[in-house]
Amino acid sequence: MHYNTMIVLAGAGVLGACSGLVGSFAVLRRRALTGDALAHAALPGLCVAFLLVGEKSLPAMLLGALASGLLGIAVISAITMGTRIKQDAAIGLVLSVSFGAGVVLLRMIQNLSTTGSKAGLESFVLGKTAGMIAQDVYLIAGVALLCLLLILILYKEFQVVAFDPAFAQVQGWPAYWIDLLLMAMIAVTVVIGLPAVGVVLMSALLIIPAATARFWTQNLGATLVLSALLGVAIGLAGTAVTANLPYPAGPSIVLAGGGFFLTSVLFAPRRGVVARILNERSFRRQLAQQRLLSACYELIEPELRQGRSLEECTLAREALFECRTWSTLEFENSLRSLAAVGAIAAERRDGIALTRAGLVQAAELVRRLRLSELVLQQHSGASAAFAELDMSHGDEWIPAPLLSELEEQLKSAGRFPVGLSASEGEQR
Repeated sequence: MHYNTMIVLAGAGVLGACSGLVGSFAVLRRRALTGDALAHAALPGLCVAFLLVGEKSLPAMLLGALASGLLGIAVISAITMGTRIKQDAAIGLVLSVSFGAGVVLLRMIQNLSTTGSKAGLESFVLGKTAGMIAQDVYLIAGVALLCLLLILILYKEFQVVAFDPAFAQVQGWPAYWIDLLLMAMIAVTVVIGLPAVGVVLMSALLIIPAATARFWTQNLGATLVLSALLGVAIGLAGTAVTANLPYPAGPSIVLAGGGFFLTSVLFAPRRGVVARILNERSFRRQLAQQRLLSACYELIEPELRQGRSLEECTLAREALFECRTWSTLEFENSLRSLAAVGAIAAERRDGIALTRAGLVQAAELVRRLRLSELVLQQHSGASAAFAELDMSHGDEWIPAPLLSELEEQLKSAGRFPVGLSASEGEQR
């Protein structure tokens, strides 16, 4: 691997890690679009610094970009606080005007006679990782290390301000200054990323790793680590594409990030689309089995109360199917599933029969359902959601004294399930 390639990959990887760390707090504080406005507002500062210095001096241009970006954030705050314009409109206003001013200044620079020194200035719009040198990597690494140290030192403060700034302020913490420090970290990260990713798409490098990490974990510490690792992977993948194909760096890095994000949206284990579909299907199957068991019990309950044995209580398939609203496929799948776990005996010529274990399970489901019905009838503030969803957990939230009282009401009304003894009914 060539030395220049190693420099570029190192710079892109470290920039991705820094963007992932800082971007996590930007996303949590709902400052993602503010970072976008800051990146666009930095373009006029780049151009003005170039005009003042007279050459392409990266430190001077980055300082100009930082000053211009912070000025843009200040203008957004002034518009939001001093007028009736909402923050999203103020961000859009500053973003578009700043970018327009930057494009005009770029055109002015292109019309100057000193063409040699301005070569490559337009790369700040879409980014150009191939132009990185060792000094650029050192600068990015220094900023990343500083951000990491600040996060480690002020982790608890950043955590509270990110999730509940009002609580931090009530507790006497300097929430305003902590938030200002977060914004400064975002601003510096955006500015150092402009040469690699560009003005247009730098905000994506802040947002994508953090948004992707949120699909895999809800823990803040794990989110920071995973977001940093994703930032490294995104930076390396996008840079590898630009090294082999004539594509601009910024869009390539962002598209690589989009691939990671789409993969997480689809296949994250808990919050991904596929996992949610599978969980929903599993829940629906479980609910259908519970409904089938409760239907079986309710149909044979009169016979059980008359003293007939469980073996004598059989159910006609047609009667069982018609006592609930369900599709044929749902009904058949539920029968097979319950037979597989031993809750329903193998079908006989004279109908369907519950096993002893199936009777106990069905009676317990009916007990919980009837308890929930009593709660809904006697306590208007109770939610009906549990009664419609998972009957197997319908009474776990009922206080023990109230539960005993409700069970006594069921017994006195002759509605306590026959197949369930008192001791079994009390064990939840």
